[in-house]
Amino acid sequence: QVDLMEFGGGSVQSGGSLNLSCSVSGYTWSGYCFGWFRQAPGKEREGIAAIATDGRTKYADSVKGRFTLSRDKDGNTLHLQMNSVDPEDTAKYFCAAGHGGTWCVIRSDFLESLYRYWGQGTQVTVSS
Repeated sequence: QVDLMEFGGGSVQSGGSLNLSCSVSGYTWSGYCFGWFRQAPGKEREGIAAIATDGRTKYADSVKGRFTLSRDKDGNTLHLQMNSVDPEDTAKYFCAAGHGGTWCVIRSDFLESLYRYWGQGTQVTVSS
């Protein structure tokens, strides 16, 4: 199985920046997609960013232009650089992995069923 663990959550001022990391282990297959999701109290979990092993990415409109998803060269660490954060970004952030090839970035939505493996999440709180 694939294990994922998020790091880097915490409190940040509105307009500031934060970088989240996701450590990935047990990854033995090519053609994986990796994604970041978030969930705030009283709201549904939403996908915000995804990256395929070929480097292609996609972003939800809510974070496009502010957040950047990347992967280390060795493929063992994912990063989510969060810039110009807003109180609406306050949520628990999850990284996830799935064996979906490039379909996860080709699709216009973030279909959770494509992601078989999930981290336990890290809390991000943005204060005004």
